[in-house]
Amino acid sequence: MSKQVEFFFDVGSPASYLAWTQLESMAQRHNAEIIWRPILLGAVFQAVGNTSPAAVPAKAAYMLKDLKCFSNIYGVPFRFNPFFPLNTMQLMRGVTAYLGTPEFQTYLEAIFTALWSKKLNMESPEVVAQVLTKAGFNATDFMTRISESEVKEHLKNTTEEAVARGVFGAPSFFVNGEMFFGQDRLSFVEDALRD
Repeated sequence: MSKQVEFFFDVGSPASYLAWTQLESMAQRHNAEIIWRPILLGAVFQAVGNTSPAAVPAKAAYMLKDLKCFSNIYGVPFRFNPFFPLNTMQLMRGVTAYLGTPEFQTYLEAIFTALWSKKLNMESPEVVAQVLTKAGFNATDFMTRISESEVKEHLKNTTEEAVARGVFGAPSFFVNGEMFFGQDRLSFVEDALRD
């Protein structure tokens, strides 16, 4: 495949979840490859001086309404997580650890569903272990994988690369070097893939 879309995301971002629900079908329509780029959104915010929309009450109220509208348009389940914002470091190390493996999409589906459909507290190690076990993962193996220095370094490097390339939030997409921010810009991403 000559076409590629880079997807910089954090599972703790509800907009990243909504984008994830649409990205595979979009890529298939345009015979494009998705380059999965897990990042730590909190570290991006800190590096660029940005904050979550949830930190501003008026923005938070609008964001919730907007997310629900898009979930209805996409026809996907969405229930705002009462534990938001969450520290996703362990979860994103998991994304990084399973990157390029046959279990990658299974892991993403389990985590995204737990966060944005079932509203679970995914900062709780016990809850994470239950979710992963139900999805067919070995929780002990998961802890071993996310403790590996290569995994930690890869996630850190990808986050730093995102900042260096102008990313200030998630999800962010790159097609042919051009950045698009936000799941509400998926039509722009699709146009870029079409061209």
